[in-house]
Amino acid sequence: QVQLMESGGGLAQPGGSLRLSCAGSESSFGNYPIAWFRQAPGKEREFVAVISDDGDNIEYADLVKGRFAISRDNTRNTLSLQMNDLNPSDTALYYCAAPRLAGYFTTDLNNYIYWGQGTQVTVSS
Repeated sequence: QVQLMESGGGLAQPGGSLRLSCAGSESSFGNYPIAWFRQAPGKEREFVAVISDDGDNIEYADLVKGRFAISRDNTRNTLSLQMNDLNPSDTALYYCAAPRLAGYFTTDLNNYIYWGQGTQVTVSS
């Protein structure tokens, strides 16, 4: 089992930056790919980015490609999402999540069963 907790959300201006963090409570954190998802009010939860357990493989949603960067430090059981050039459409509750199986690299929301509580990102002038 993997327990996750997000931090770092807040208010940013359009064009600004925020850095989100995700902390894992178990030593098994390093065995799991970790993904970021987000959910805006009235919309379905959507995939943002995923990084493999060893950090060698990364995928991004088209909407954030070139603006967001995901990284991890398995020595500290932490994951980060650097978000640059933010725009109001990035406003959402952001979640980090781990899949049902260690090592299972996927962008499919339905395969993720371990979730943090979410951190709010608001982009507004």
